[in-house]
Amino acid sequence: MRALKLLVIGTGGTIASAKTERGYKAQLRIEEILEKAGIKRRNGLIIDCWDLLNVDSTLIQPEDWIKIGNAVYESLPDYDGIVITHGTDTLAYTSSALSFILQNPNIPIVLTGSMLPITEPDSDAPGNLKTAIKFAMEGTPGIYVAFRNKIMLGTRVSKVHSLGLNAFQSINYPDIAYLKGDKIVFRHRIHPSSSELLFDPTLDPEVVYVRLTPGLSPDVFLALEKTVNGIVLEGYGAGGIPYRGRDLLRAVSKVAARKPVVMTTQAIYGGVDLTRYEVGRKALEAGVIPAGDMTKEATLTKLMWALGHTKNVDEIREIMGRSVAMELSTELP
Repeated sequence: MRALKLLVIGTGGTIASAKTERGYKAQLRIEEILEKAGIKRRNGLIIDCWDLLNVDSTLIQPEDWIKIGNAVYESLPDYDGIVITHGTDTLAYTSSALSFILQNPNIPIVLTGSMLPITEPDSDAPGNLKTAIKFAMEGTPGIYVAFRNKIMLGTRVSKVHSLGLNAFQSINYPDIAYLKGDKIVFRHRIHPSSSELLFDPTLDPEVVYVRLTPGLSPDVFLALEKTVNGIVLEGYGAGGIPYRGRDLLRAVSKVAARKPVVMTTQAIYGGVDLTRYEVGRKALEAGVIPAGDMTKEATLTKLMWALGHTKNVDEIREIMGRSVAMELSTELP
């Protein structure tokens, strides 16, 4: 029986942190992390390590997504699975971005991290690493996040707690599997894609994320249009843009004619439906592109990816309205 061969790529984050005089700082190598987590190479399991980055995930940039994507793409022919350790603050952005950059991988690529450093007592790092490695050994192709014994699809994950150990949830999509003892138990099977592997790391990071709040000035959008290539607008509930008092709708309409404005929601679950209310229909008529039930992380990274290929608003509307990496449940008009 051929030995399974896994690669663990380190990028830093809490899981790689140790205490310093100025607080926790990412500094441990992957080999050290695996040793402290008690991960053993046994039963024919080969684990190679690659210390690609070692930074707090607050510092992660779109250029790092491309660097990680390149490392994964380069390694695909040599491994049965890849695990990426990452800080939790931007982990969901990275898992979403990688899903657009690297489509239809033929092996499992599993991101994980921890809320407590591996150097601390009762750290969740060993459990999360074990879950990630066990799932990577299953051979189910795709990009996933392993956290708190759960396996979630990479484009459906959001961080929902800043301190709690159960920090990530799968949004508008079922968990893929969970670890029970030493066994992976599947809850939702994904049918393997018949499409070929596509490595497409073209991104335009000139996108801004704006949260809609009462009293927001229309001038904000007119000013932003001069400095960015796309806007993600986080609206209320099912979606809509105010036009009473401060007429944001008129300002957004002017911007949306020239640059893509994509609307997501401040609600965690349910997504955007701009046909539900009059305020939503007015937003559609103004040219706003609905994000459907995509997470905020998937919406932002997908728009960056779309803008990397075209600046045409109609073409971007088409890209945002179809599912590229299972980030969207229903094709949008």
